[in-house]
Amino acid sequence: MSESMEVDTPAASTSAPPPEPVQPAAAEDDEEEDCSDLVDLLDSISDATPAAKIPILTSILNEPQNRYGSTAAALKERAVYALARAYCEDSRHDEVVTLLTGETCAPFFANITKAKTAKVVRAVLDSVCALAPEELDMQAQICQNIIAWCRAEKRSFLRQRVEAKMASVLFQQDKYGEALTLVDRLLVELKKLDDKQLLVEVHLVESKIHHGLRGMAKSKAALTASRTSANAIYVAPSLQSQIDMMSGVLHCEEGDYDTAHSYFLEAFEQLDQLDDREKAVPCLKYMMLCKILDGLNKALGISAATGVAGIRPDHKNEADISGMITGKRGVKYAGRNVDAMSSIAAAASKRSLKEYEAVLTEYSHELQDDLLIKHHLSTLQEQLLESNLIRIIEPYSCVEIEHVASLIDMPLPVVEKKLSQMILDGKFHGILDQGKGQLIVYEEADQDQAMEKGLKVIENMDKVVTSLFGRSQALRSMMV
Repeated sequence: MSESMEVDTPAASTSAPPPEPVQPAAAEDDEEEDCSDLVDLLDSISDATPAAKIPILTSILNEPQNRYGSTAAALKERAVYALARAYCEDSRHDEVVTLLTGETCAPFFANITKAKTAKVVRAVLDSVCALAPEELDMQAQICQNIIAWCRAEKRSFLRQRVEAKMASVLFQQDKYGEALTLVDRLLVELKKLDDKQLLVEVHLVESKIHHGLRGMAKSKAALTASRTSANAIYVAPSLQSQIDMMSGVLHCEEGDYDTAHSYFLEAFEQLDQLDDREKAVPCLKYMMLCKILDGLNKALGISAATGVAGIRPDHKNEADISGMITGKRGVKYAGRNVDAMSSIAAAASKRSLKEYEAVLTEYSHELQDDLLIKHHLSTLQEQLLESNLIRIIEPYSCVEIEHVASLIDMPLPVVEKKLSQMILDGKFHGILDQGKGQLIVYEEADQDQAMEKGLKVIENMDKVVTSLFGRSQALRSMMV
């Protein structure tokens, strides 16, 4: 017992004084907090040009003392963000591609936690995409580099986030096949992990891809899956606005313009509160498009089911959207995008195809670059052309095609081709006499009901004969 007591006593005495390892740690903290030189370097770039900022920020990240304490890490994180912005402002996109995965940020990422690394990578990627939205090739290359780096470092969660962004970039590049392949593979992984937040985003991208491929049924199914996942978690207003916008797009494709307008309005109000002008302007354009299409369809008497147009001169002009762009909203979002939709509404109200085509030419970037607007404006142009042609030829039984072309102020070959299409589609009854250059219009004749009634008689006779044959078979079995 005495020996054991003697052994225990020194052990207790050796473990008692722990001040020796604590003081060096405190000294290290003091050294780490001494980052006044880094603070001065960051402050010195406030008024510098982007080209002058780059070497200063690079020197902060590669400083020889290798300080990675809490203060130094925060300063170097700011330096990474500022360096990405400087590269974008200086149009050095090749340097942006290798910024995160190159030697510049490698020591910094090696000395911070994985969670902090993922936060910095995602923040830089979002910043670059916002500063250079037109440089889709650069964005795709950055995403590929980060994905390869994540695979090498075995950082699955960050890789999945970047792959979701990569799918969105591929969709913007119109590479629907590659984007859909990436989304399908990513969804398999996410469903196993049950990552609701990322599932909402990826299903939303999937819906956009199927819409771009004109697969409306699959697009609606993907959007429904996104909404289902969103109902189980908190969704940020920016993401909720994208879901509402996609719902409006699909309802617009189905011809339900009132419902589509309500979804676009909901998304627009959320984006307006967030002061996100870049995404709010397309929403406002879609709202104006819905008003134009709904008003013109009612004025022309176009059936959503058949697409057949008939002129309704007694209907009031509902293509006027001046009420949507007046007041604070019109002042805040005034620009070429709003002017383009206003000009389209004015041309549609006048039923003037010449003015309509002039607007499409003048605002080609604002109207033709958007998939939804481009599709519906081409459909609207066809409807206007057909309704004008029907109105012109209605008083005639025989009219020269050249005269019709002069009245509608369009080239003769275009008018002739459109009239032949309308005859084949059954929009009116007539023939084109190309030898004489005339259009012969027939009156609407009552359909001959003899064939339909004859088929009904034969059908009823078949039922009677079948019934009599069944009864005769029953009688024969009874007699036997």
